[in-house]
Amino acid sequence: MSDVIKLLPDSVANQIAAGEVIQRPASVIKELVENAIDAQATHVQIILKDAGRTLIQIIDDGVGMSETDARLAFERHSTSKIRCADDLFTLHTMGFRGEALASIAAISQVELRTRRHDAQLGTRLVINASQCESQEPDMCPVGSNFMVKNIFFNVPARRKFLKSNQVELSNIVKEFEKLALVNHEVEFTLIHNDNVMYKLMQGTFRQRIAALMGNNIDQQLLPVTIDTSMVKVQGYIGKPENARKRNALQFMFVNGRYMRHPYFHKAVMSAYEQLIPEGEQPNYFLRFTVEPEAIDVNIHPTKTEIKFEDEMPIWQILAAGVKETLGRFSEVPAIDFDTKDAPAIPAYSGHVEVHHPEIAVDPSYNPFKSQNKPGGGAAHHHVPDNRPMSNWDDLFANFERKKREGLEQQGANSMAEDTSDAQQTVLPVDDVQSVYLQLKGRYILSPAKSGLMVIDQHRAHVRILFDRYIGQLHTGNLSSQAILFPEVLHLSAAQSVALQELLPEMEQMGFQLDSMGGNDWAINAIPAGIEGVDPVAMVQQILESVDNGGMPVKRRIMEHLSLTVARSAAIPVGRTLQQEEMEVLVADLLRLPEPNYTPDGKTIITVIPMEQITKLF
Repeated sequence: MSDVIKLLPDSVANQIAAGEVIQRPASVIKELVENAIDAQATHVQIILKDAGRTLIQIIDDGVGMSETDARLAFERHSTSKIRCADDLFTLHTMGFRGEALASIAAISQVELRTRRHDAQLGTRLVINASQCESQEPDMCPVGSNFMVKNIFFNVPARRKFLKSNQVELSNIVKEFEKLALVNHEVEFTLIHNDNVMYKLMQGTFRQRIAALMGNNIDQQLLPVTIDTSMVKVQGYIGKPENARKRNALQFMFVNGRYMRHPYFHKAVMSAYEQLIPEGEQPNYFLRFTVEPEAIDVNIHPTKTEIKFEDEMPIWQILAAGVKETLGRFSEVPAIDFDTKDAPAIPAYSGHVEVHHPEIAVDPSYNPFKSQNKPGGGAAHHHVPDNRPMSNWDDLFANFERKKREGLEQQGANSMAEDTSDAQQTVLPVDDVQSVYLQLKGRYILSPAKSGLMVIDQHRAHVRILFDRYIGQLHTGNLSSQAILFPEVLHLSAAQSVALQELLPEMEQMGFQLDSMGGNDWAINAIPAGIEGVDPVAMVQQILESVDNGGMPVKRRIMEHLSLTVARSAAIPVGRTLQQEEMEVLVADLLRLPEPNYTPDGKTIITVIPMEQITKLF
C-alpha cells in the first residue's frame, strides 16, 4: 500500500494560515502597521481603495529592508523579532510569529518597495498568491511601502464573505483607533478613496484620545496613575455621568499592545458600582506596563488575548486605583438626607385622619387622552378635595371595572408565558388591591396580598407609549417632517462611516440627511410626530446604539425611535397625578404583554414582601 501522508506545498499551508491571521482588510492593516511600529517608524500613512478590497497601501519611514530580507520576509516563520524559544518571554515587539506577511501574500497581490537608510538603492518585489514574480532594484525613499491589491482574489468564498464597503471601512476605523491610541508618538494618516479621514500628529496620550474620539471627551476624562512593583497603569477613565448604554469607549493596552481582558474589565466595573445605572458602561483608556516575562501573548494568532501571571493581585490593584481616582476627583456622591417633600409625622392623639393628598395638575397636560375611556373620551379630572376620607372602598369603587379588564389581560399573558424566563416577576392577578397613592411625584403605591406594590410612573408611561408608537411604525405609514432651519451634525470619521451605512434605513424611517463635506451632515427632516426632540442628539444616540450585529438595522432604528419618543413624551418625574390618572396608567400598563420592564430592561413594577416590611417593625 502506498503512503498517503504528504507534505503540503507552502502555498497551500500559507492559505490555511491566512484563515486565522487575515480575516478581513482590517486584519491586513493591523499586521502591516504593527510591523511599521516594530521598524521604528515615526510616520505611518494608510491609503485605501474600496474599503481595502481593491487596495491597501501602508507607507512608513522605518528602518527598511535589504534585498535579501525583503524576499525572506514573505516566507513562513521568518522573523527578525525572535531567535529562540526563550525570546517569547522577553518580547518587546508587536509581531514575532513570522506568519503575517506570508498569509497576506497567499491571498492577494503584493508589491513591496523598501530601502534601508545606509543603501543607495532599494528593492521592488512583486508577489502574486505566494509566487514571487519579480524582484529588481528601485529608487525609493527610506522605509517600506506595501501595496496589497485585490484581497482574497484567489479565494472566492472568502471574498464573498466580506461585508459591504461601509461595514468593512467601519472595522478598519476601529482597528485604526486601537493602533493610533497606543502609539501616540507616531504620526498617522488614513486616506480612503482620496478622502483624508484622519491626520494625527504626535502628542500625548490624552491629545490622541481627543483627536480620535472628539474634543468633547477631553472634559469627561479623569487621570489614573498606578505605580507598583508588579504593574504600572496609566491612562484615563470616564466620569460616571458620561457612562453609555452601548458602544462605550473601552480600551486596554499592555506593553503597547491592545488586549481584551474581561477579568480586568470587571475590576474597573466594580469601582463604578452604585455610581452608574445598571446596564451602562463607563469609558476608559488604560495602559498597563508589566515585565514581558509576566505575560503570555502567544495564545491566539491575533495576539489580543493575553494571559497574566499575577491576574488576581493586578485585579485588586486596578480596582483600588480606579476607586481612588473616582474619590479623589469627588465623583463618589456624598450621602444626601433628602427632606424635601418628606411627610410630617404627627403626634398620636387617639385617632387617625387620612387626608387626600393635595394635587396640582397642569390643566393643559393630559397624557391619557383617548385612553381606556368609553367612546375615546379624555380622563375626567376631579377637583382636589381636602376633606377627611372615611371610606376607602367608596373612593376607589369606580376603578374596579377598568382594573379588572387590565388584570384579566395580564393574567392571560402570565399564563401564556409560564415557560419564559424565571426572573420575570409578573404580579399575580389576585394580588392587587384597589388603593393607589403617589410617593414624591415618582412612584405609585398599592397594597397587595404579598406586600406593597411599587410602580415607577415615568417608566410605566414609557412602556405604554413605546408599545403604542412602535405599533404605528409597523403599519408602514411613515412620513417626514421638514425642519425649517436644518440642524448641522458634526461627527468623527468613525461616526460618519457608521452613518453612511445606516443612511438607507434612516431615510425609510423618515430622516433626510445630506452630507456637507468632510464629516459634517445636515439634518433636513425627521420622522413626523417627534417634534420637540433634539434631532442632533437623537441621531447621535442612534449611532451609539446601533452596531453591525443582531437584529436588522431598520428594526433597531425603529425601536430606538420609539424609545426616544416615549421618553420625551412620558410623564416626567415629579408630576403629581390625580387618583383617576393613576388608575388609567396602571390599567394600561397591566394590559401590556410585558409590563414589568421598560424596553431597555429597567424595572417598572416591584413588590416589597410583607416579611420584609414586618422586619422593619
